[in-house]
Amino acid sequence: MIILTLRTDNPEAEVGLYDDEEQLLYETWTAHRQLAETIHSKVKTLLDTQGKDWHDVQGVVAYQGPGSFTGLRIGLTVANALAQGLQVPIVATQSPRWIETGVQRLLRGENDHVALPFYGAEVHITPQKK
Repeated sequence: MIILTLRTDNPEAEVGLYDDEEQLLYETWTAHRQLAETIHSKVKTLLDTQGKDWHDVQGVVAYQGPGSFTGLRIGLTVANALAQGLQVPIVATQSPRWIETGVQRLLRGENDHVALPFYGAEVHITPQKK
């Protein structure tokens, strides 16, 4: 099973490609405020480097937090969109061993259907300014 992993909870984003439990390629880059602009090209380059296509992806593992609101929102939106568009399962994890946990869940046939963020704190909504 070809598995794509995504982690975007802090300024350094991470994407990986696995064949079951075997890591094929993994990249970390300083995305910071360019995450939305760079994440798709990083995933595409990862796939191209391994001679793979978008349709070779058979599952997605996403880190769900805790972490940056914007980073998690962007990363999980990309992960969910890919899983939905490719019609593959997605799992979200938040453990320190998030990749291993997520890969094992996919290999057991689990599917969260939608990866939801965990921000690590209650949401604070500020009143609208007049």
